[in-house]
Amino acid sequence: MSTLRLLYTFFRVSVLSETAYRVNFFVQLFQSLLELGTSLAGLAVIFSFTNSLGGWGVDEMLALVGVYFLIGGVISLFIQPGMSDLIESVREGTLDFMLTKPEDSQLLVSIQRFAIFSLIDLLLGVGVLVAALVRLGSRIGAGQALAFAGTLVAGGIIVYSFWLILASLSFWFVRVENLLEIFRSMYEAGRWPVSLYPGWLRFGLTFIVPVAFATTIPAQALTGRLNGWTFLGAAGLAVGLFLISRLIWQSGLRHYSGASA
Repeated sequence: MSTLRLLYTFFRVSVLSETAYRVNFFVQLFQSLLELGTSLAGLAVIFSFTNSLGGWGVDEMLALVGVYFLIGGVISLFIQPGMSDLIESVREGTLDFMLTKPEDSQLLVSIQRFAIFSLIDLLLGVGVLVAALVRLGSRIGAGQALAFAGTLVAGGIIVYSFWLILASLSFWFVRVENLLEIFRSMYEAGRWPVSLYPGWLRFGLTFIVPVAFATTIPAQALTGRLNGWTFLGAAGLAVGLFLISRLIWQSGLRHYSGASA
């Protein structure tokens, strides 16, 4: 319950802060609708010439776009703001304010700020997913739905852990913001199935920068393309990467000197 109260408190403060600049809502809405429209228009053009793209049909690609926007919304909503603030607070020595609190410091830095208007991307992703589910219809069974939910959660944990590892490098290096921007740029590749890319890039998007686990694999689960080994691999990677990110975070804290040093 303590975690839920903290989450509510930080979320409420972020709402009050963000809504003070309401024009940002319309800017975010325009940007999100433009990006979604561009993605859907691209699919429409491609599937006007073919019925399949690397074995993916139009409804399956629509599901992938939905997952892409959903996970992208989660990243923009709280992962990126929290990790960006973490890097800044380590550089300025103001992380002390988090460390002196009685709650877990990793939890606090992870939920310290929400970019509320990024909920638009998340809701658009849900809307596109619902449209894809309606079009796929009876082809979606209970097993596929459970596998989709599991891989979606695993993908979210993998992305969060990866961002935390990158942000924790700020304990040893002065500026690591560019690493976060590189991930954001590479995440753009997730709007397409990783199987479409050359082997070297497919490997990179799967095992070096785990974009595939965030977008392609959940979409595969939803459309019945996922095998059991891949599902277990996604779950195992989520657990392993979370534990690694926790260890790196704790190691970084031991290297942190703070503003009072």
